[in-house]
Amino acid sequence: MATGVAISTLIAASLSGSEAVGGIAQTCAVLGAGVLAVPMARLAARRGRRPALLLGYGTGMVGAALAAVAVALGSWPLLLAALVLFGGGSTANLAARYAATDLAEPTRRARALSAVVWCTTIGAVAGPNLADPASQLATALGVPAGVGPFLLGVVAFGLAALGIAVGLRPDPLVLARTMEAEPAASTSGSGGQVERGGVWRMLSGSARLGMVGIMVCHTTMVGLMSMTPVHMGHGGASLRIVGVVISLHIAGMYAASPLFGWLADRLGRVWVLALGAALTVASAGIAGMAPAHDAPQLAVGLVLLGLGWSAGLVAGSALLTESVPLARRPAVQGLSDLVMNVGGAVGGLAAGVLVTAASYAVLGLVVGFVALPLLVVCVAHAARRAE
Repeated sequence: MATGVAISTLIAASLSGSEAVGGIAQTCAVLGAGVLAVPMARLAARRGRRPALLLGYGTGMVGAALAAVAVALGSWPLLLAALVLFGGGSTANLAARYAATDLAEPTRRARALSAVVWCTTIGAVAGPNLADPASQLATALGVPAGVGPFLLGVVAFGLAALGIAVGLRPDPLVLARTMEAEPAASTSGSGGQVERGGVWRMLSGSARLGMVGIMVCHTTMVGLMSMTPVHMGHGGASLRIVGVVISLHIAGMYAASPLFGWLADRLGRVWVLALGAALTVASAGIAGMAPAHDAPQLAVGLVLLGLGWSAGLVAGSALLTESVPLARRPAVQGLSDLVMNVGGAVGGLAAGVLVTAASYAVLGLVVGFVALPLLVVCVAHAARRAE
């Protein structure tokens, strides 16, 4: 997934001759991830985690194959359509973290979830670095170099689907339902589905806080991160320096997730969600005030941004999961991933507009002010629960 996303912008721009189309490429992948979140949630509610994850990884595999064909044919419209399907793999990756919570003890739920997030470190950091070897392999096979990363995506998604089909037995969500003490009458409809528009209305305050927290941390992260390479480019930074800063940011996003899972289980979900908001505010100030040529300061800001995202995702997901009855969880979790992906797309687009119309410093200021209310609400919420 990381390999294809890393190269898709460049390939789309090259095939179309337009940087605007290149920018749309990544948006298509994010859009696809958001669109598939709801069908996957409905399937999980009816039949369990395994069929839902297979749908996500299968869709991603089909998208990767179509993207390879599009590059071979030199068709950027087909590539954009394929990237929408390719984004389904991202949906499955996000949904997998919830599968870890289905059978986890309540006191270890955040740690179980964070372990899945931590595993993403391997692909997120190594993925972009595999783009060049995959391209060289494609050239050696006599096909365009851009086909290679997407063929790698086909293999990766195929292996993920195989692992789910063989290894995810028994289905954790189905097994959890058989162990659930709640009476069957507590669900309505098939698989605990709710009427359209009813998911948000039936959420408790804690569940809403968890969902909003995930969305805010993700939206601010995408917005600030996406424009940092542009800001550094204005300062004359080389691609190598930009790559190091972004790699450190990605490491911050995933590598520390077990720590935040442990803290969420020990100190409470809301306090760690507040920590995520505080780290985001701090990162916005540090990165936003950094001159374009000051790579070390930008690196510190981006690492803190990644840590804030990790704390928000782990704590928010755990809070959301435990605040919703088991029968309703797939629908609520699907809505959360939809909101998260839409927020990321909006954050990226809004960040581009802000930097174009004003400056990177203004973007940092806006990101800080967006995350600050979450910090205040989390502290107030935790204080009320402690009374």
